[in-house]
Amino acid sequence: TTPLQEPLNLMSDTNAARAAVANLGDFTTSPRVLLITAMAAVTGLISAVVALLLLRLIGLFTNLFFFQRVSTTLVSAAGNHLGLGIIAIPVLGALVIGVMARYGSERIRGHGIPEAIEAILLGGSRIDPKVALLKPISSAISIGSGGPFGAEGPIIMTGGAFGSIIAQFFRLSSTERRTLLVAGAAGGMAATFATPIAAVALAAELLLFEWKPRSLIPVAIASAVATAARHYLIGPGPLFPVLPHPAFVGPVALLACVACGILAGALSGLLTISVYGAEDFFHKLPIHWMWWPAIGGVVVGIGGYFYPRALGVGYDMIGALLQGHYTMQLIIGVLVVKSVIWVVSLGSGTSGGVLAPLLMMGGALGGLEAGFFPNEGAGFWPLVSMGAIMGGTMRSPFTGVLFALELTHDLNMLLPLLIAVVTAEAFTVLCLKRSILTEKLSRRGFHLTREYAIDPLEILFVRDVMREEGLMLAGAAEVQALAEMAHAHVEQTHIPVCDADQKLIGTVERATLRALLAEESSRPLEERVLEAARENQLKAGPHDPLRQVVYEMADHGQTWLPVTEPDGRVIGLVSLGDLLKARTRDLHEEQRRERLLGRRAAAALKALRVREAERLVAPEAEPAATEAERLPSS
Repeated sequence: TTPLQEPLNLMSDTNAARAAVANLGDFTTSPRVLLITAMAAVTGLISAVVALLLLRLIGLFTNLFFFQRVSTTLVSAAGNHLGLGIIAIPVLGALVIGVMARYGSERIRGHGIPEAIEAILLGGSRIDPKVALLKPISSAISIGSGGPFGAEGPIIMTGGAFGSIIAQFFRLSSTERRTLLVAGAAGGMAATFATPIAAVALAAELLLFEWKPRSLIPVAIASAVATAARHYLIGPGPLFPVLPHPAFVGPVALLACVACGILAGALSGLLTISVYGAEDFFHKLPIHWMWWPAIGGVVVGIGGYFYPRALGVGYDMIGALLQGHYTMQLIIGVLVVKSVIWVVSLGSGTSGGVLAPLLMMGGALGGLEAGFFPNEGAGFWPLVSMGAIMGGTMRSPFTGVLFALELTHDLNMLLPLLIAVVTAEAFTVLCLKRSILTEKLSRRGFHLTREYAIDPLEILFVRDVMREEGLMLAGAAEVQALAEMAHAHVEQTHIPVCDADQKLIGTVERATLRALLAEESSRPLEERVLEAARENQLKAGPHDPLRQVVYEMADHGQTWLPVTEPDGRVIGLVSLGDLLKARTRDLHEEQRRERLLGRRAAAALKALRVREAERLVAPEAEPAATEAERLPSS
């Protein structure tokens, strides 16, 4: 290797560094976000209409199946007079769904959110238009025939499908299509529950996989538009109003919130394991998956015969739990019957959502806890447990807190909810590798991490990792020098070519240099080398962020870049291996454990003991030394 230049003096280069960093902003959002936001607003409005239609469809099929009348009013199946015939209703609905899934689109199976995640991560945010039509119909049939599901999952999937369809009509990037897909999903959830902020939180924690204004702004606007449209289409919120609870509940109740979170986390884990245990059971059956929902429908029908209130969405039971109007029969009916039929039906692959059943089971658990925990008012523990089980099961703590607050408009519950939800998430994160949403993706052979962090390549610059020595061609080199560089046993794969003033002309690959050496041509070799170098003038500056350099390398398939000053002088080289130094430093900071203040205190105490020991060994020398210090020097 040969030195490229004297080491970079950062102290003397402060002005250049400031000028380079001054061009970097906190965000990378461009004015194009305004266009995407306008499209997202339209998507939010469409999602509100879709939510209304789906709720009406659920009401229509519920009335047709259980009461043999034509009406779109949402009613409970509990008031039917079918007797044993009630067992056949879920089976009939499941048979229809199985046929729709097999001959229409298999994507309508499941509860919606994992399918939306898969479309975002693996499908380029493209959803088949058939899904936008078949998903709400199949979900309405499933829930209307007694399926123990909520409408939110299908609405999220359907709203996302419409957002994706709108995006596919325009010339957009995959990232912009994802933004519109998520905008439709958030709009659907906001319109269903009148929870605009929780819908945005759900989008950020589950669907966007980033926290950037380019996506957050359009999604927030879509959610706001859908909520405003809901006021005129469905009605205002809150969906489950409650009387305000105490502004502060005291330390004993707060400790009980921790216990509530632990119990909710345990129930979340049990439900997750049970759902996929039921799915494994159905996979072992020697029949086509089209018939699985019908088998699950038998279990749903039997459960509905013994406890009819377990059928359908069950919003009335959620309201009763939050109002404190519940009995032990309701609690057992939800925790036993509702849980069993929900687990079996969801494991069979039918169509339906998970949020409403989770809220119901969490509320029933809270009703059970209310008999042991401090009395803080009607519905206090059901509400805390609802938020905890939602945040723990979906691993979305902020969504769990905000969702519970917006459903009830009781801001006094903020602190108890925060404690319980975070505790439940801690329990499930430590006990289960994946959530009920990501486990489905894992079983399809994909892995998803949901931990967001600052990329270390974003905060480090080329000057922090570049090397200042390497191979370099200065001007027209001799054939012998070119041959030595082409066959040198070094890791450097690209060689900068400079003029006499050490300014970059371009870069030539060593493989290209070897090919030029072996080529028979009448043109001088040096001339051909300069021509090849001019074709690759990719470079990096010392003050460029490493993330920008990684993108440049990936875009051009190059693993080495020359580092140049603004005037073009080559001052170093940076390789893909050098960029890994930033990752290594980040890993080192995570894994290295050290005591700083304690170690310094121990060192200071040790030094004090040494000085004290020296003073005790020679006590007479101290006055003489002090007297000598007072004498004037010669």
